[in-house]
Amino acid sequence: QVQLVESGGGLVQPGGSLRLSCAASGIVFSTNNMGWFRQAPGKERESVAAISWSGRITYFLDSAKYRFTISRDSAKNTVYLQLNSLRFEDTAVYYCAGGSNWPPTRHWGQGTQVTVSS
Repeated sequence: QVQLVESGGGLVQPGGSLRLSCAASGIVFSTNNMGWFRQAPGKERESVAAISWSGRITYFLDSAKYRFTISRDSAKNTVYLQLNSLRFEDTAVYYCAGGSNWPPTRHWGQGTQVTVSS
């Protein structure tokens, strides 16, 4: 049974930082591309960042470049999303995803809420 479990969301002020984690089980983590999506109320889900199975290729949404960092730790079967310089418009439910496609969309976590508010 595949499980992707996100953690690390919360309430943060504009300009603040959060680190999201996604622990994977039930998949061969080292051969899966991993990614993060987000969905704000009334909006479509969008890909925020992705990292290839090797870690050598990354993708970022334009608005996330230079603010967000994605990384993976194969020893822990975990992918991380470091969110810096957060803005009001980053408020959304953030979902972890994995799979062989790009960006990965085969397996999904349950989501973690990120709220940027003063």
